Amino acid sequence: MAGQNVLTITDGSFDQEVINSDVPVLVDFWAEWCGPCRMMAPTVDAIASEYQGKLKVGKVDVDANGGTAMRYNIRGIPTLLLFKSGEIIDQRVGAIGKSEVVKMLEGHV
Repeated sequence: MAGQNVLTITDGSFDQEVINSDVPVLVDFWAEWCGPCRMMAPTVDAIASEYQGKLKVGKVDVDANGGTAMRYNIRGIPTLLLFKSGEIIDQRVGAIGKSEVVKMLEGHV
């Protein structure tokens, strides 16, 4: 359920793709059965396309990758975490509009 510019991130690839990234990374924690997560998918895909080259965008399926979800204490989905230099610099929980996602990215990308 990821667009062409959105990475599918797993427990095994998380550190390589996110923590060790030289550009900021927006990570969408989601699940297939989550309605609000499906509502967010077009927004996440649009952000990935518009910020290509400046921002990495990835999705973590919390059902298949529970280790990463536990590591970051994900209690509600969708959760968006913005990482820069391996650290969380912003986060949002719940379905939000594109303008709110852009606000998260301002000053970091």
